[in-house]
Amino acid sequence: MENIKIEISKLDKDFKYEVASRPGASFFKRCFSCGTCTASCPVSEIDENFNPRLFIRQALLGMREQLLSSELLWYCTQCYTCYARCPQDVRFTDVMAVLRDMAVEQGYAPKNMSEKAEKIGLLTQKIRRDLSEYAWKCSSGSKPAEIPEKIKKELAQGLKELE
Repeated sequence: MENIKIEISKLDKDFKYEVASRPGASFFKRCFSCGTCTASCPVSEIDENFNPRLFIRQALLGMREQLLSSELLWYCTQCYTCYARCPQDVRFTDVMAVLRDMAVEQGYAPKNMSEKAEKIGLLTQKIRRDLSEYAWKCSSGSKPAEIPEKIKKELAQGLKELE
């Protein structure tokens, strides 16, 4: 995990209030940093730099620029695991959506990033469905050749749409 440098002069004391005033993020200040969100996050399992607890800390500390300019905001798969397991009902998935919207609105992320995130979500759902079907059929004794080809085509098309 990378070290985070906190520059007091760059902290925005009103940032947490701005975040909390947005629909979906009103409970984010409830976070007491237990780490349940990060421990249960499937993205954190594969990328140690993706740390939902840190995102909340950065927002609470007022690290607007550092947080909203981070590409890590866009790694969240919106799976709602953190949302379901949070003992403080922070509703982190909704907070991530708010932070992403703010990043686009305030010029920290490309204007089309929200649209691309939606396309990524749809593409990953399609591929997950096809991989599950493939695993089921292989476990049942057949090995359908058409499913890997379908996955390759979906992935190629999806990558093209993201350019």
